[in-house]
Amino acid sequence: MADSAPMIAAEERQEVPEVMEQKAKTLVDYINKSKHIIPGIPDFRGPEGVWTLRKQGRLRTSKAASTLQAIPSPTHMALVELQNRDILKYVVSQNCDGLHRRSGILPSIHDHRTGRKCALCGGILLDTIINFGEFLSAEPLQLARDHAQKADLCIALGEIPETVGKRKAAKLVICNLQETPLDKSSSLRIFGKTDDLMERVMEKLSLPIPKFVVRRLLVIRISSEAERHSVKVEGVDVDGTPATFLQSVKLENNRRVVRAEPFTINLRDELEIGAQLNFVLEFMGHYGEPTLELSHLYDSAGAAHALYLLEYDPLTGQWTTTKQDPVVLPTVSAHKVDSKGKGRR
Repeated sequence: MADSAPMIAAEERQEVPEVMEQKAKTLVDYINKSKHIIPGIPDFRGPEGVWTLRKQGRLRTSKAASTLQAIPSPTHMALVELQNRDILKYVVSQNCDGLHRRSGILPSIHDHRTGRKCALCGGILLDTIINFGEFLSAEPLQLARDHAQKADLCIALGEIPETVGKRKAAKLVICNLQETPLDKSSSLRIFGKTDDLMERVMEKLSLPIPKFVVRRLLVIRISSEAERHSVKVEGVDVDGTPATFLQSVKLENNRRVVRAEPFTINLRDELEIGAQLNFVLEFMGHYGEPTLELSHLYDSAGAAHALYLLEYDPLTGQWTTTKQDPVVLPTVSAHKVDSKGKGRR
């Protein structure tokens, strides 16, 4: 919180490259010898950090990038690779930029309503952000503490790392540009940027840092009754729940542009097996995605659906689409929403 930030931010320091290289090697040795690693992510106490500015009563002078447009850094992607290889056991983060898993932008600081409705049940959609002044839910906080108790290596900053730093059998590594209250508890103190450190660490571990790619799952459902056909296009998450990332959907040779979920297009003309349906998909544009033209082959009479993986590379601005093998999407139970906007089954 802003109250915990100093009136004058601590001076930022950076190790010279030779020292950074040596400390990266030491960290790699720690990683190779550790069995339970957890990372923590820094907060907002830098010279131009949100909390520091609030403490000083200043406004940010430079235009801040939208958190929805932020692209995960090499540090984020390095953690993904370490997690996929089961080297990293748990991630403890207090960042609200959504780079670990995105959340919506709020209309006000304590209002969790997103302004959208669920495409499945029509209920009010709420975000899962913990805003300033709110308490973290007991379950994730306890999980963080449990993993901190198990950890023999923590690369982090904040309260949870303190649990590790106090244990003699564990090592706390702090990588930060400023001094912290936990410096004396650390086994290795690195003054530098996390990307500089993690790029060196991954190189010494002979592990690649994956390239960040935006991945979307799209379902096209076609139902037919008599001579009428209904085409429904929707974004889904990996568990089959609706995911909002489309702005509009247009079917070629159909004048109507559907701009609201559910994206449903009704056809009165005969739809023959083997017909090619060409869609123009407009995205929310969190990553500046251009519109995508997607061709779908209608190859099944009656009720049918197809699943597509859409991959967008923010660096090249290119889309890649892959039709997935036929799958049975999970059935998601609908949630009712009471008058106060609280979800219940």
